[in-house]
Amino acid sequence: MEHEKKGEVSSGMYSYNHHCDNGFDVHEIFVKRSTFWVILSYIGMVFLLASVCQPFLSKEGLSTGSVWSIAFGILVAKCLQYKPVKKESVVIMPTFGVQLEIHFWSGRVHRHFVPIGKILKPLLNECVTPVTCYWSLALLLRDEEELRLVFQFSSTP
Repeated sequence: MEHEKKGEVSSGMYSYNHHCDNGFDVHEIFVKRSTFWVILSYIGMVFLLASVCQPFLSKEGLSTGSVWSIAFGILVAKCLQYKPVKKESVVIMPTFGVQLEIHFWSGRVHRHFVPIGKILKPLLNECVTPVTCYWSLALLLRDEEELRLVFQFSSTP
């Protein structure tokens, strides 16, 4: 298996990798997240669930301390929140179509194949928010009302 081209670019939260293999053009975006933070977020969710259930299961009523405990647990869970996506990739097969893949931290992989005859046009959308502006790649598909985002979970700057 011969690699014709290789390219890798890295930024703060994402890493982009591009390579061609046997006529297939592969573009991948990796979400930089260590396994430690993923496990820590799961542990945080368990502690949040325990701190929320403890006042309800005890015979005492809700007190000010338990309300603060629940509020603190929600704040910690929000800080430890993570995106479940490990990487997103696009495999372009010039004669067949485009395969969109989403790899999750749990090991699950979601694949969606779009035949070349169904693609009307690739579009580059400019997404403007009050804070930033970023680009997203989308496909205009035949017989579908909505655009298909190529990288659905990654909003790279």
